Amino acid sequence: MNKNLWLLALAQGFYLTNNITFIAINGLVGLSLAPMSWLATLPVMGYVLGSALSTTLVAQVQKRVGRQGSFQIALVISFIASLTCAYAATHQHFWLLNVGTLIAGFYNANAQLYRFAAAELAQKTAKEKAISWVLAGGLLGAVAGPNMANHTQFWFEQAFVGAYISLAIISIFGLLAISWIDFPKRAEQEIQAAGRPLAEIMRQPLFIICTATAALSYGVMNLLMAGTPLAMDICKLPFEKTAIVLEWHVIGMFAPGFFTGNLIQRFGILLIMRLGVVIYAIAIAIALSGETFSHFLIALFLLGVGWNFLFTSSTTLALKAYRPEERDKAQGAINFFVFSFTAVSSFSSGLLITSQGWYMLGWGSIAPLILIMLALVWLSSKKEWTLSA
Repeated sequence: MNKNLWLLALAQGFYLTNNITFIAINGLVGLSLAPMSWLATLPVMGYVLGSALSTTLVAQVQKRVGRQGSFQIALVISFIASLTCAYAATHQHFWLLNVGTLIAGFYNANAQLYRFAAAELAQKTAKEKAISWVLAGGLLGAVAGPNMANHTQFWFEQAFVGAYISLAIISIFGLLAISWIDFPKRAEQEIQAAGRPLAEIMRQPLFIICTATAALSYGVMNLLMAGTPLAMDICKLPFEKTAIVLEWHVIGMFAPGFFTGNLIQRFGILLIMRLGVVIYAIAIAIALSGETFSHFLIALFLLGVGWNFLFTSSTTLALKAYRPEERDKAQGAINFFVFSFTAVSSFSSGLLITSQGWYMLGWGSIAPLILIMLALVWLSSKKEWTLSA
């Protein structure tokens, strides 16, 4: 860990503070403002949909102004979006709230590239550890996000307006952290080189598997996480309990980052991915077994750990699927599929919670998990890719 990686880990923490706070409050604010209850998680979906729609633009901006310039622009947009959401919540404008979260998606699409930037800031032999440690910076968000949402809940007459204003301030801190990082300059020939067509890159078995695993694992995690605040509210559990559950969920997501890179180096990517699937299955089984505070707490914590193993591994695997000059379009394509699937899961979460209940979310998580298992079995059959992984 060098100075640049520490600062990037700090920026990751500020990003997760934003991300987790949005997840914690957008569904509840949406429920209070939506014309129909099944539209409650539309602001959550707007955040992820905005991210998906931004992926191509982000790739172009990153190529034109570099990592640092793009990350800085995104944080300015995050500042504006947070204040827009605060205004919408204050004046009870449901659709303006969705516009604010949609705009914030540009920041989300950029910040999802922090994990790839980590590999570029590390030595060649330490890329797995760099990705893992920068993702571990999300622990700051694990503690700050839910607690900030809880403690700022009633700062103003309208609930959670204070949380949105706090996120605007967090964006400024993130901007400072990014501005102090010395990102490596790309060679001019690398910037100008076109590389292979995107369609050719996407046809590779390795690219298909790392993208599918990242998208499906993120979608399953988001389906349950986005629905948790609404489910616990329906179960008459206070928001203080919800904040604790989300805090431990995000601790589960990022605390393993301190050793996931070492595990990948020692046991291989595929074994850690299989372990992530097993932990996901246990989490879903616990989620289906009850609706008490303990069930929510344990299920969401294990869900976070499983996500860490799958997402860190798929990110590391993705580095083998493209050349340096293909970086922007390949990473943009991966994130597009991740955000698209997560957008569907965000909307589905609110629809299922308000119409069918918490248990339907658990059963709905099983199909994507089976697809991940089948994808890993297929990759294992491709010996040339297994050896390189």
